[in-house]
Amino acid sequence: MTEQNRPTALDLPMVDPLPPETQKYFDICVEKLGMVPNVLKANAFDIDKLNAFTAMYNDLMLAPSGLSKLEREMIAVVVSSINRCFYCLVAHGAAVRQLSGDPRLGEMLVMNYRVAPLDARQRAMLDFAAKMTTASAEIEEPDRQRLRDVGFSDRDIWDIANVAGFFNMSNRVASATAMVPNDEYHAQHR
Repeated sequence: MTEQNRPTALDLPMVDPLPPETQKYFDICVEKLGMVPNVLKANAFDIDKLNAFTAMYNDLMLAPSGLSKLEREMIAVVVSSINRCFYCLVAHGAAVRQLSGDPRLGEMLVMNYRVAPLDARQRAMLDFAAKMTTASAEIEEPDRQRLRDVGFSDRDIWDIANVAGFFNMSNRVASATAMVPNDEYHAQHR
């Protein structure tokens, strides 16, 4: 892989050839997304690391939850906005645009979620994710109660915390390695 095509600033080439199950997963990505996201390519230098990353991501973002897929993507964007993670803002901003059908919402969440026309449930969820990102040690019972007051269950609060925590971790890795978003994300769902 040439330097221009590397998904990060690190020289960690993908395993070649990819194991059949990994190649199948990448083929499904191309079929559904039109590309293999660079975050997957970045982790493909070590198939065990790739599998751990994708298992956690798929569980948090795609498994059954009291949170909609859009709400989980909204958390990803708000956390990534606070952390100024270029990769995740581009990739998950595209997902918000797709799932909401509203390109303006995606842009508002990227810039400042507080200007977006959110309902009380979404506002409380994103306020909690933002506080987790900037001051997690200061979260107290009244913060969790605000989520309950707008209809979130304790299981939902667990999911909010885990999605926010996952993106705080992945934002830091993406920023530290200069992960490059796929060009395709920039024009999607506008």
